[in-house]
Amino acid sequence: MRCFEGKRFLSVLSGICVLFLVAGPFTACRIGQRDGISESELRKFQVKDDIGRELIIRTPIKRAVSLAPSTTEMIFAAGADDRLVGVTTYCNYPEAAKSIEKVGDTQTPNIERIIALKPDVVFVSTASQLEAFMSTLEQQKIAVYVIDPKGIDGVAENLRTLGGLFGTEQTANQLADGLLKRTLEVDATVKDIIRPRVFVQISKEPLFTIGKDAFLTEVVGRSGGESVTKDVPSGFPKLSKETASAMSPEVIILSDSEDNREPNDVFGGSPAVKNGRVYRINADIISRPGPRLVDALEQIAGFLDERGMN
Repeated sequence: MRCFEGKRFLSVLSGICVLFLVAGPFTACRIGQRDGISESELRKFQVKDDIGRELIIRTPIKRAVSLAPSTTEMIFAAGADDRLVGVTTYCNYPEAAKSIEKVGDTQTPNIERIIALKPDVVFVSTASQLEAFMSTLEQQKIAVYVIDPKGIDGVAENLRTLGGLFGTEQTANQLADGLLKRTLEVDATVKDIIRPRVFVQISKEPLFTIGKDAFLTEVVGRSGGESVTKDVPSGFPKLSKETASAMSPEVIILSDSEDNREPNDVFGGSPAVKNGRVYRINADIISRPGPRLVDALEQIAGFLDERGMN
């Protein structure tokens, strides 16, 4: 089963678990940049997560639990993986994440196991998660922080936030700067291309795609394409075959999984299929709003730029 993160939406789509990760800016004072912080160096700061909740966190964070794969990836990338004491069963990247103690899946974590790990902070990915167990964790003096990266720029901002919270600012800021630099390079590369009409197929049967609220809609746009479903309400809508057949995409991008290796039959007569412009991309890098989202941006830009196809 793959975990696919999408806004206010959880469903099993032919083995794809859809979920959205939520994060906010670090609004407290700056903290130290070095690791190995002693108890005497810990400070309490008031911070605000991305749904506007104000909470007090001891920083730099020394023990954390992540309940979303993309958050886990960002904590690793921010140079704070040694602080992760618990992750979900879906957290499989980078490889070292597999060896961290598992606390259940994203939507039904084992609260007793989390409490036993004595984290300073639990990073969650939706308001619904927050409501389910916030009071229990608060009784144990465990802060609950909601993270929500909104697109690629949001991922970079989240990395800076995590660097501030964990005291690994130098590592996190360097990575964030690098991601934004790569994104601007893609912007420059695709600015003059003819923008093809793109359909992103999340699952073949039933036919799910990306909609107005999906972070991938922005990625397709910044890659030089135009999502044919960019105005469809919700993050990951299910389409009827009648609706899909009228879209006539010029490019189809498949979220690569065992049951999603080819376009839905309804696209048999589309320009994308007729011209051989059907591409597969690793499901994880387009399903998790984390650092690898820039990898997805670069790959999709390569698919869409016909100048590089000859």
